[in-house]
Amino acid sequence: MAVTSDPIADFLIRFKNAARAEKEEFLAPHSQVKEEIARILKEEGYLWSYEVVREGTHAQIKAKPKYLDRTPALTDVKRVSRPGLRQYVGATEIPRVLGGMGIAIVSTSKGLMTGHKARRENLGGELMALVW
Repeated sequence: MAVTSDPIADFLIRFKNAARAEKEEFLAPHSQVKEEIARILKEEGYLWSYEVVREGTHAQIKAKPKYLDRTPALTDVKRVSRPGLRQYVGATEIPRVLGGMGIAIVSTSKGLMTGHKARRENLGGELMALVW
């Protein structure tokens, strides 16, 4: 497997590609951050389920994208903060994605959470991704 410079973007693109190709499930290398992103995507209705598979020396995340009448729940995803250019926002600067139809994923001092929850708790942080 190749080494990626942005493993979070790799996870999000694997999810986007699997959804567009109508795959039943996809695999991605495991990390705590990616597991938290999968948890948020499941809570917000973009994934049916996910699990951590520990086979051999490396753990992987196995996730199942959600479909509604063969249409993926995920329309698009945009990685905002990346290793070469981090993007930080205050609680009042967290963007509303498609007027509230999508979600922003924010890394705060209390862990990863949606932009809506971060605004409610008055927390800012690193703007990881926009999902709609």
